[in-house]
Amino acid sequence: MIGRRAAAGLTAAALAATTLAAPAVRAQGSPARTLRFAPHAPLANLDPIWGTQYVVRNAAMLVWDTLYGIDSRLEPKPQMAEAHEISDDRLAWTIRLRSGLRFHDGEPVRGADVVASLERWMVRDPMGQAIRALRQELSALDDRTVRLRLSAPYPRLLQALGAIGAPCAFIMPERIARTDPFTQIDEVIGSGPMRFRKDEWDPGARATFERFERYEPRDEPADWIAGGKRIAFDRIEWIARPDPAATVAALQSGELDWWEQVAPDHAPVLRRNRQIGLDIADPLGNIGSLRFNHLHPPFNDVRARRAIAMVVDQADYMRAVVGDDDVLWRRAPSFFTPETPLYSDAGGEILSGPRDHDAARRLLAESGYDGQPITLLVAEDVAPLKAMGQVTHRLLRELGCVVDYVATDWGTVARRRAVRAPPAEGGWNIFHTWHAGVDCASPAGYTALRTNGDGAWFGWPNDPGIERLREAWFAAATPAEERAAVAELNRASMAFMTWVPTGLFMAYQAWRRSVSGIVKAPLPLFWGVAKA
Repeated sequence: MIGRRAAAGLTAAALAATTLAAPAVRAQGSPARTLRFAPHAPLANLDPIWGTQYVVRNAAMLVWDTLYGIDSRLEPKPQMAEAHEISDDRLAWTIRLRSGLRFHDGEPVRGADVVASLERWMVRDPMGQAIRALRQELSALDDRTVRLRLSAPYPRLLQALGAIGAPCAFIMPERIARTDPFTQIDEVIGSGPMRFRKDEWDPGARATFERFERYEPRDEPADWIAGGKRIAFDRIEWIARPDPAATVAALQSGELDWWEQVAPDHAPVLRRNRQIGLDIADPLGNIGSLRFNHLHPPFNDVRARRAIAMVVDQADYMRAVVGDDDVLWRRAPSFFTPETPLYSDAGGEILSGPRDHDAARRLLAESGYDGQPITLLVAEDVAPLKAMGQVTHRLLRELGCVVDYVATDWGTVARRRAVRAPPAEGGWNIFHTWHAGVDCASPAGYTALRTNGDGAWFGWPNDPGIERLREAWFAAATPAEERAAVAELNRASMAFMTWVPTGLFMAYQAWRRSVSGIVKAPLPLFWGVAKA
């Protein structure tokens, strides 16, 4: 669950793993078949712990497995784990692995691999960091048993181990998991249903995955990232094209089978093609983000951050992202996902009131801004990011700012956003991204909302008061207390303007009707998918 009770109120439409075509699942040993998939961005690296890119997380779901997996009710279910025991004081957890688990190099998955993998993950993930702070022991009792002993109870442990939000607690071989979590791994040996073919990898265009014959899926039906991950294909090829029109043509001709995120302008032509299915991919949607660097001027001053927020019209951003299709977006003056139990727009008036450019210019001047270039990183190979970047460029120019518009690709943005040096020395001031609605429904694993300075997400915001409000949510004893804590957290985050939410948007996915078993979910799920 997202929180103790948070999943209960989520709409059935948002949480159901709705099948978009009748399932026709083939057995794990079915005849050779290839699925050709167009991801929303090129796969520039394959280290799901080093960064938080969704495209990396999505690929990693094929290559690695987790101890637990979140299902469509947002509940954690055993995955690589066979069972677990909890001590009466809820301080000691003993987890038993399923038999028959193997890595892609043929070696068995051992307790020592689990320990090393969790230790690396704990450094980068917000819930992992909380567990790490409480950890008194994390050890392998034997090759199939792991013990975690805490100094205080952590009720959301299983949610953390099975979470969808990046970085996920993927299990890697010990020798790979011992890599510094701030350094990319250079060897891809997984524990999941598909092998990564590094020899066929073109980071800007293509990635290939092959069936791992020795993977043992669970017996239960698949449900999001829980249950039996049965793959009906011997090969899955990810093909990223920089031109959406080329992807449309490839899908219509049959060169592609499935497109993760349809460019809005191309939805009408695909809808008219009877051989193509089209539907919203994830009903919980995504929250657009204008992310500030808090380390360097001008956005190390809250007045400069609020000046930008004062001229942000979410409608401008969302229409740039999705076009005139009003079904795909809504205003959301909040850091939290609309229509979920904890949603609050407390403090969001700055994003819903009249736009006042004159007041924003005065506030920007008060912050000390004196015309230095503002470095804006724009990933022009990812359509929503390019659209948001162009709107921000225009707004900054309207405020009289000098803009260093860095038109680049998403892989470069992902690397450069980790640079803490001043913008003139290779750093940055603003970049755009989005956060999946499932990640923003509660504070539990909400990486982008943290304000813990050097330990925070890119931009490194620092506000101990917001961190205390986050802890107040964890300590809440009733649903009413949880909602009140989230309202205060949203209000404080808006005042601090950690980053600017640019609205909630959804995206269509499209597939050849010869493909079946595609579900609505926060990420593309390949188990249960088949091709006639």
